[in-house]
Amino acid sequence: MTAAPALDAAPLDLALSDLREGAGSWTAVPLPERIALLERTLPRIADGAPGMVADAARAKGYDADSGWAAEDWVAAPWALAQTVGAYLHVLRRLAAGHDPVPARSVRTREGRTVVGVFPATATDRLLLNGFTAEVWTLPGTTREQLMARAAGEYRGRPGEPAVALVLGAGNVAAITPLDILHKLYAEGQVVLAKMNPVNAYLRPHFEKVFAEFVERGWVRFVDGGAAEGAYLTTHEEVDTIHVTGSERTHDAIVWGTGARAEERRRADTPVNDKPFTSELGGVSPCIVTPGPWSAADFRFQAEHIVTSKLNNSGHNCVASQILLVPRHWNGTERLLAEIRHVLRALPQRDDYYPGAADRLDSVTGAHPEAEAYDDTCRLLVPDITDADDPMLTDEVFASALGVVRLPGDDAPQFLRAATEFANDKLPGTLGATLLVHPRTERAHRAAVDEAVAALRYGTLGVNCWSAFGFLLGYTPWGAHPGHTRQDIGSGIGFVHNAFMLEDIEKTVLRAPFAPAPRGLFTGSPSLSPRPPYFVTNRTGRTTMERLTAYATDPSASRLPGVFASALRG
Repeated sequence: MTAAPALDAAPLDLALSDLREGAGSWTAVPLPERIALLERTLPRIADGAPGMVADAARAKGYDADSGWAAEDWVAAPWALAQTVGAYLHVLRRLAAGHDPVPARSVRTREGRTVVGVFPATATDRLLLNGFTAEVWTLPGTTREQLMARAAGEYRGRPGEPAVALVLGAGNVAAITPLDILHKLYAEGQVVLAKMNPVNAYLRPHFEKVFAEFVERGWVRFVDGGAAEGAYLTTHEEVDTIHVTGSERTHDAIVWGTGARAEERRRADTPVNDKPFTSELGGVSPCIVTPGPWSAADFRFQAEHIVTSKLNNSGHNCVASQILLVPRHWNGTERLLAEIRHVLRALPQRDDYYPGAADRLDSVTGAHPEAEAYDDTCRLLVPDITDADDPMLTDEVFASALGVVRLPGDDAPQFLRAATEFANDKLPGTLGATLLVHPRTERAHRAAVDEAVAALRYGTLGVNCWSAFGFLLGYTPWGAHPGHTRQDIGSGIGFVHNAFMLEDIEKTVLRAPFAPAPRGLFTGSPSLSPRPPYFVTNRTGRTTMERLTAYATDPSASRLPGVFASALRG
């Protein structure tokens, strides 16, 4: 057996030394200059976008002009440009002497203080017409507290100079740069970002985007695996840590490994007690509420559900893993038939993330009846009944979808059963998706409101895959509060969060149940066509390329091309 190469600590030490030296200067950078620095990242994102997408597509096994590459435009340059734009919107408000949160956006819902964070601009209303997002605060948070505590970094409560370690994720390109932005702009900390070995090929692209921050000693990128990560997490020059990954990664950092790790966890005597935030995934549900669905509704929502599973080959922390459906609704089998049709029709691709094949083998081992589609990576387990089924207890992190049928003769009964199942049976609290027909919601308003309030997830998407909250920049991203370092679950803390809100409980996203123009007839009118991030969208790659160009340079002359491509999709 070949010995592992020895750890070369010198470049890691040098990077941290540079950051320690630069931490105080970043804290002192005035708001106008921070805004200018962000503005200058946008043309660099635009220039580097095609190369970033091409490298991501190549690593995942398809060409940059493949339809699958739409996801790489969404989850790399567009998400980064969108989030930079969100921070700029809020920072410019602050620079103009305004509160970060418009007072008209704050209201009370279900006894909670909530703030409407999206749409934030006229462009948002135009390009994502019908999409909305509210941030719910913790019970007891008042309107006055929400307004006073927002954006403390820029309103008399700046953080102390500090060095943050960001342990990058290997699955979604935008995770690492968005975490860097959060640490810099929301927490006022300089950042050492360790690239994940799976997507370390993105490092040159990120170094170009953050070139000025690198030159001035505020950001450093390093490569490495577990040994480098372990060295950095315990380094005396690291003040705070943020990790995107698994519960196992968190526990190894905080409690150590070996025979005594569990003993330390029970006694709450960590080997590493640095301030720690994390996003760790889980088993994410998609809840299908019975209602008066048309044939077009079944088709559209099947495409929606399959997108929430197959985007990035299911290598997403909020990929829909369990479909919760009504046992006695006559629409359940129609929906599953449409899902099978979509799975069968999509072009082939492989699950690329390390360990995916073994995890899929575990699914087929537990479920010989699992249905495989085309490339055998796409698995559908059509009826899970065992409460201890591994599909209900372990995140697959690959393209396998399980179906659980729940009781409930009507929407209120089903929603109560689904809420209880999601909260109590499925591990993780990062994201959930709830599908409900507008007429059903109007007829059973109290039951739907009760489910929205009761579901314990950091992001809940109503007729919108919860992952969309990761992309908007304005919407805080993290697990539902309540986890502890001894029982970490889906993690602690929120990132992104351009309004820099505190006391967050969750984000509630909403999207039209049906696309334009059909939404006029379902009770969800909007101007939005089929979303370009749907895996079935024929022009998704072109639309997202044009949206990225607009996000980096918002010229009105770009809009006709965006709309033309979106409508053809």
